Amino acid sequence: MISTQKKWTTLLLILLAGSLTAQVKLPPIFSGNMVLQQGMEIPVWGWASPGEKVTVTLEKGKAAAKANKQGKWTLKLPAMNYGGPFTMTIKGKNVQTLENILIGEVWVCSGQSNMEFNMLSVKNSDAEIAASNYPDIRLFTVKRRISGTPQEKLEEGEWVKCSPTTTPRFSAVAYFFGRELNQQLKVPIGLIHTSWGGTVAETWTSEQMTGQNPDFVNQLAQLKKVNLDDYAKSVEKEVRERVGEFSTVDLGMKGDQPAWAASDFNDSAWKTMELPGYIESNGLQGVDGIIWFRKEINLTTTEAAQHTTLNLAKVNDSDNTYINGTLVGSTKLQAEKSRVYTIPAGVLKPGRNLLTVQLEDVGGMGGVYGNPATLNIQCGDHLIPLSGNWKYKVGLVKFSTVLSPNSYPTLLYNGMIHPLVPYGIRGAIWYQGEGNAGRAKQYQRVFPDLIRDWRNHWNQGEFPFFFVQLANFMKTDSLPQESAWAELREAQSMTLALPNTGMAVTTDVGDALDIHPKDKQTVGKRLALSALKVAYKQDVIFSGPVYKAINITGNKVLLTFDQTGDGLKIKDKYGYLKGFAIAGEDHRFYWAKGKLTGKNTLEVSSPEVKNPVAVRYAWGNNPGDANLYNSADLPASPFRTDKWKGITE
Repeated sequence: MISTQKKWTTLLLILLAGSLTAQVKLPPIFSGNMVLQQGMEIPVWGWASPGEKVTVTLEKGKAAAKANKQGKWTLKLPAMNYGGPFTMTIKGKNVQTLENILIGEVWVCSGQSNMEFNMLSVKNSDAEIAASNYPDIRLFTVKRRISGTPQEKLEEGEWVKCSPTTTPRFSAVAYFFGRELNQQLKVPIGLIHTSWGGTVAETWTSEQMTGQNPDFVNQLAQLKKVNLDDYAKSVEKEVRERVGEFSTVDLGMKGDQPAWAASDFNDSAWKTMELPGYIESNGLQGVDGIIWFRKEINLTTTEAAQHTTLNLAKVNDSDNTYINGTLVGSTKLQAEKSRVYTIPAGVLKPGRNLLTVQLEDVGGMGGVYGNPATLNIQCGDHLIPLSGNWKYKVGLVKFSTVLSPNSYPTLLYNGMIHPLVPYGIRGAIWYQGEGNAGRAKQYQRVFPDLIRDWRNHWNQGEFPFFFVQLANFMKTDSLPQESAWAELREAQSMTLALPNTGMAVTTDVGDALDIHPKDKQTVGKRLALSALKVAYKQDVIFSGPVYKAINITGNKVLLTFDQTGDGLKIKDKYGYLKGFAIAGEDHRFYWAKGKLTGKNTLEVSSPEVKNPVAVRYAWGNNPGDANLYNSADLPASPFRTDKWKGITE
């Protein structure tokens, strides 16, 4: 027989086990110090035993729900106006109490490293942190997380009050945005920071949306086959199935000699790829390593004897380039640098010549890319085009042992956005684009899709979404140039066609030497101007001048602008207008001179262009000298009037 004591012990253990499984649990986004969105029903959710009734009380509001078969419960509390602090009580078979809750304005703050950039690194950081005593501003930081499927729960996190002891960990852009709103609106501000440096937009977008884009269909199909717990092995298996057998040492080399660069090497069995182009778009998705490209060039005796320059467009990431087995140029890890190599005398010969590029892709997108017109051999004044089909073969494949957030679309949406839905928010701010600059044409669809996607999932209608246009970065061009960064800025500007959007132009506050400029104060304030205008309907000037129309008369071009406030303004001591370039039908751009002709108009011209057809402004990686503003000291957005094919198309 079982003793009476043992019976009671067994019963107690059963009761304890039952009480443990019945604990009502909340996701970390619901914690003390949180800010809840005013003016709308307040979603609250969590987990309990299947069928368990859960009641949530906040001030005078109360709602109840039953946990479903999976143990999840969801309810909505009545809408509340600004105020607090309040206490929330969650009661099931156990009771939880959350203190110091405020009702205010909640914003999601997302993107890549310039959104991650914290207060310790900003301009005047010591003074800014010391003055950051704003207890009505609260921050929740989402832990970095990658997932192949949408996650219901955040792993961890807590709301923290803004003070000099906590501010150093704040996203700087989020803080300055929130501070401006707090000062202008006099209400509590909640900031949900969820970002990851170096990431591309499609990783922040759900499968429902990316699956509609043919560019990502294959990647999504591959993701379903990848075992994320054993990523390197599963990716290797998947790539072998597509690419065939390959080596983990460079097969193109014999010792220290480039065997595959020899002019007599037989490449008849090699596949072909059109260049310029990315390898990921040509059957080599998931392949990082070394790819060899070869192209035959036939020259006349005169061409072979002339001073000759090889223009190899741009290479992502590194290259060793050979002609007839002789190394003529080498560039390491400079994806944005144009490859221009002088070919030594005697290397070229009349008749057949072999150009070979040993390309190394260390991650992300790889290939020979850029404007096809910049892929050629210049023999004296004569150009020999090199765009078109090249022979190629994979020499070496490297696999990452750690899954990157950019390895597949949806990974960060699944891990860092989906668990936040449907927390009540006013809107979102976004600082990203650098990671997609090499595919700016594609971004014209990818970025609006991301905004639509988030709005669809939150089911709060077309909530406000404001974003930062890429800042000026890299050296300033001495002559007008094509630019992937300019095309990305154009894609961002085009996204303003979506309702309830706004853009902070930052081409005047960047850093030529640092992709992470330290002036985040200006960025946050300009984002806040969009919020004050669009979300809060205040009468403020929130945008710099925006190109509206063009009128050409002779060699002069008249441009008309919107969003000029009390009028256009040139920021220059001597009144010189900078940043404009003009081209004729030959597509060759020249710097232009100009002057203001009215509140909303200006005139530009160039002596080199007698019959202009197109104008560009602030078109380059670093248009830092562009100086057109409006009366509110907001810079004009970069633009072009032409529709000519870009280098990322």
